[in-house]
Amino acid sequence: MTSPLRGDVLLTGFVLAVPVFLLGLRGELTAQEVVHRLLWCLAAGWAVVAVVRFAGTPPPPPDPLPDALLGPTDGPSGVG
Repeated sequence: MTSPLRGDVLLTGFVLAVPVFLLGLRGELTAQEVVHRLLWCLAAGWAVVAVVRFAGTPPPPPDPLPDALLGPTDGPSGVG
């Protein structure tokens, strides 16, 4: 589980919040709207980081077969 206060989540949320800050500075959004949308930017940053971490994690290696299931010619060296 990704914490919403990790550095990468906060950085991603801040990058997503830059347009919101700029709209607030231009006067197109009130301070209340900016604060409300900043929370959505943090949530979007958390979602982006969670998806990227999920996609970037390699699958676990398959379990090796126990020696009892290996045949006489299927040994680790392949020579039987």
